[in-house]
Amino acid sequence: MLNIVLVEPEIPQNTGNISRTCAVTGARLHLIEPLGFSIDEKHLRRAGLDYWDKLELSVYPDMEAFYQKNAGGNFYYFSTKAEKWYTEVNYVDGDYLVFGKETKGLPESLIRENMDRAVRIPMRRDLRCLNLSNSVAVAVYEAERQLGFLDFI
Repeated sequence: MLNIVLVEPEIPQNTGNISRTCAVTGARLHLIEPLGFSIDEKHLRRAGLDYWDKLELSVYPDMEAFYQKNAGGNFYYFSTKAEKWYTEVNYVDGDYLVFGKETKGLPESLIRENMDRAVRIPMRRDLRCLNLSNSVAVAVYEAERQLGFLDFI
């Protein structure tokens, strides 16, 4: 099972869409506070539709608590500042795909400290970034493709 990690997500509709992607792919969703919304907001639930009961969700007060709970995990940090493409990684079951907040992405210090595990989704250099929920979907399906869509019917 893949793990999707959202660090301080701000937009409830994005997180709702991501929760739906996680539910249909069997990925576990990890949310790191502070969140820009309440997880019981109607926009979040509407975007996730009726998949909330099929979602494995964990919420952490901060990055330190997340790392303590998931010590020894294999983390990949998605950032437009990374040099390696996300397709250059050989994903394994249980990997953590880590994404930053919509307005700022992941902290630059986190990317610098983990440059060997920082990856980017290719896009035109003169544009800022993809939507967060689209980025997660692209990454999850590449990892699942490499894993052979093991949990899919």
